[in-house]
Amino acid sequence: MVQKKDSLLELRKKINKKRPKFRRVESWRYKRVKDSWRKARGIDSQTRKKKKSSGVRSPSVGYRGPKKIRGLHPSGFEEVNVITQKDLEGLHPKKHAIKISRRLGTKKRISLIEYIQRRGFKILNLGVSQKEIEELENILESNVPEIDDEE
Repeated sequence: MVQKKDSLLELRKKINKKRPKFRRVESWRYKRVKDSWRKARGIDSQTRKKKKSSGVRSPSVGYRGPKKIRGLHPSGFEEVNVITQKDLEGLHPKKHAIKISRRLGTKKRISLIEYIQRRGFKILNLGVSQKEIEELENILESNVPEIDDEE
């Protein structure tokens, strides 16, 4: 099963490389037309008729990735947003990867990270700021008992 999942992830990566950038018709021609894709609706539109010479590709079912891994993180885990320790109930470390909420403060984030790592989950957004690193170091220094060498 794991080997099949890995091969499907590789296949999705190949499909993503081949997938064209879907552009809105004539967005390159006019500044007022934004580049984000919209369906062509003109009565004589070559793109709407899906002619080969239209120059712009439209999204269709054929560009989708494999169904079994659709929506998974590139690492193969299912992403789960977490704010509290209660959110981890019912999750499995081999199936789910954790994204810690951005609205969480540093103090709670640090304790949550420690708890998550003890449970064995993978954390996708561990990007720790300099301030958080300094606070972690302060916490670690205060918890470590000092040993006297003079005895």
